[in-house]
Amino acid sequence: EVQLVESGGALAQPGGSLRLSCVASGFNFGGGPMAWVRQRPGKELEWVSRISHDGGATWYSDRAKGRFTISRDNAKNTMYLDLNSLQTEDTAMYYCAKMRFWSFIDSFPISSLTARGQGTLVTVSS
Repeated sequence: EVQLVESGGALAQPGGSLRLSCVASGFNFGGGPMAWVRQRPGKELEWVSRISHDGGATWYSDRAKGRFTISRDNAKNTMYLDLNSLQTEDTAMYYCAKMRFWSFIDSFPISSLTARGQGTLVTVSS
């Protein structure tokens, strides 16, 4: 059974930083691409960042570019998302997700995800 467990969400001040983690089990973690997606209050689920199976390729949404960094440690079955220069608009539930296959396409359907964790809440507020 695929399991994805996120952690690291917290209350942060604007301009602050957080590190989110996702521990995966039940599948060959190092064998495929992964992603972070989020759902802001009142909004639809949206892509944040993607990472290829070996970490050699990454993709970021325009909102994440330059502020967030995705990485993975296949030996630990763990993926990370470093959030920097946080803005109030980053307040959201962040989910770790398993991709069916890799894509650089901005509009790649989010419905293509094959699994998603329960999420970790990031609240940015002063």
